[in-house]
Amino acid sequence: MIEQWSGSSGTSSPTLTHPKTMRASVIAETGSPDVLTVAEVASPLRVNAEVLVKVAAAGVNPIDAKTRSGKGVSAAIPGYPYILGYDFAGVVVETPFAGHPLSVGDEVYGMMSVPRGDGSYAEYVSAPSLQVARKPKTLSLTEAAAVPLAALTAWGMVVDLAKAHEGQRMLIHAASGGVGHFAVQFAAYFGARVTATGSSRNQSWLRELGATSVIDYSAVAFDEQLSDLDVVIDLVGNVHSSTGSRSLKVLRPGGLIINAPTGSWPGFEEEAAAAGMRATTFKVAPDASTLAVISRLIDSGDVRVHVDEVFPLAEAAAAHRAIEGGHTRGKLVLQIGDLPF
Repeated sequence: MIEQWSGSSGTSSPTLTHPKTMRASVIAETGSPDVLTVAEVASPLRVNAEVLVKVAAAGVNPIDAKTRSGKGVSAAIPGYPYILGYDFAGVVVETPFAGHPLSVGDEVYGMMSVPRGDGSYAEYVSAPSLQVARKPKTLSLTEAAAVPLAALTAWGMVVDLAKAHEGQRMLIHAASGGVGHFAVQFAAYFGARVTATGSSRNQSWLRELGATSVIDYSAVAFDEQLSDLDVVIDLVGNVHSSTGSRSLKVLRPGGLIINAPTGSWPGFEEEAAAAGMRATTFKVAPDASTLAVISRLIDSGDVRVHVDEVFPLAEAAAAHRAIEGGHTRGKLVLQIGDLPF
């Protein structure tokens, strides 16, 4: 890739050459993972304050699979074929103006605003500047692609809403997943005493991440072991063993439960209120400033990301089957670009 500056005055946007078309994993309709196919589509056109990025890798999230299946945010998809994917990591190839904080060649990561525009399962994305941050220096681009949506979701739930602090008692369900493994680390970093639920194979790993205690949900009924907790981070809801409803029993009076998975527990706020608890959902938003804070925690060694498996772009369907299996440790990532990562 050859660097090419547009204009000689230094006032125009610097760019790197990029093709008019690109490879992307698209869906022509909602349905099973098999609707994901690789196609040649038009490369995105950078406009206004957007940054054009050549994508090396894209994270795979449960919401991607829900949307592909016809749930999630599929009702807002503007048309087909459509490109899924929130997380991306790659290299800047075009900036809005010469003095922009990000420069051509910078390694960055961020989160797309799906489904208001196309997603990140593609060789290029054009994203608003406020959604793009420099990637952590200690991570490869593949690892960085696993961070944005999951880490921002965990931060919003644990730090912004629960206000994790010294001595706080917090239960985190599905703690070994993408959001969960970040939530455990953020809560522990700010001093909370974390109880995590996870499978037997993840017990020691969750303790390494900072959990004070770990409950094997397949062997122990958590609601028979815990009581008087301050906060429950509910990443399951009632889709499995009435986990959400049972969580209300372990909170202290007036305790807080935060539920994230879309549609996982209809009516949970009313149920929590009837039990004398506070309750709220959480919806993540792209935020480069918070990602910059998370980057510093990663580079300092206080937070780490676990990538369970990497799939080539052509195997996006296999990645979706894996994420729907529900036993991923950390994150799954799609390898997309031809950059070293």
